[in-house]
Amino acid sequence: MEPVAELSGATKRYGGTLALDGVDLAIPAGQVVAVLGPNGAGKTTAISLLLGLRRPTAGRARLFGLDPRDRRARSRCGAMLQDTQLPGQLKVRELIDLFRSYYPAPLPRDDVLEVAGLAERTDALVGGLSGGQKQRLQFGLAVCGDPDLLFLDEPTVGMDVEARRAFWDRMRRFAEAGRTILLTAHYLEEADALAERIVVVQRGRIVADAPPAALKARVGDKRVSFLAEPPLGPEAFADLLVRELRLDHGRVRFSSPEPERVLRELFARGAALRDLEVVGVGLEDAILALAAEP
Repeated sequence: MEPVAELSGATKRYGGTLALDGVDLAIPAGQVVAVLGPNGAGKTTAISLLLGLRRPTAGRARLFGLDPRDRRARSRCGAMLQDTQLPGQLKVRELIDLFRSYYPAPLPRDDVLEVAGLAERTDALVGGLSGGQKQRLQFGLAVCGDPDLLFLDEPTVGMDVEARRAFWDRMRRFAEAGRTILLTAHYLEEADALAERIVVVQRGRIVADAPPAALKARVGDKRVSFLAEPPLGPEAFADLLVRELRLDHGRVRFSSPEPERVLRELFARGAALRDLEVVGVGLEDAILALAAEP
């Protein structure tokens, strides 16, 4: 089956700056994909190429097998981009109706308002909305055309925790309807919660492309925490494979690829441990490790 979005050998230069370097990326229908990486890694550039907002210096971009600037492809997409300016003098319903008019088979206005969580603000001026409400409105505008493919470029930056989790619920419902979502995420928790596939971009190249669990598994360390009585000193770990060792008034924290062996040795030496916790690394640890690779 042909991907709904695809970059093939996509390279993008801005003067002497190489923003993307021969990127290959194929996104099948119905998948939720998060693109992660540090600022300047090339995430937003990749989305811009797929949306036809910029053209690759080399390689190509395709949407539904078409040039991204083809109206037939663009009418099947929605996008929520960073730093979008909204006309403050229009009412919420007026702006939604304007965006709905751009598409051949738009969602009903009431459905857009429900998706955006703005059903009670339909007659409010856009300029009078709070920051979080404006972001929800942008999401509503992105789904006005009932898109098959939705682009979300760091959609929850600036939202508080409660608003962010409510927004995630809206995105999950959209994905459950079988739609494809490509998002860049500022919050790793967001990618872990929403995406079934994570693409890590570093210096314009893809350095990892896998489900969240597989990325975490690439970092073999586990994190260990316990209380030692009496407190242990650094010498107790001198010949053990531990990293990031922290000792704080009896509380011991470290990471290790072989925590079982470390703990067995500590017990054999007579250490008294309690409140023991051993956990796998999180997505943030995995991304940091990948970003540190040459």
